[in-house]
Amino acid sequence: MADEKNNCGPQDRSRINLSDDCEACYWTDKLGVLGVSTKRLEDAVNQAAASARAVEAELRHNTLTSEKL
Repeated sequence: MADEKNNCGPQDRSRINLSDDCEACYWTDKLGVLGVSTKRLEDAVNQAAASARAVEAELRHNTLTSEKL
């Protein structure tokens, strides 16, 4: 039997849906290389809308800005 967590992930990878715990976990893990916590991901989604590309760009921008300080 396949592990149910392995099947977990977004149905539409171009959008981030944080109301689904499984999707929130997927995106936190996927964007974890940027040091993303669930709270940081939520803030980025609120700032950049639910577009996965826009959220990733927002997180990269914030990470680069933080590193310069």
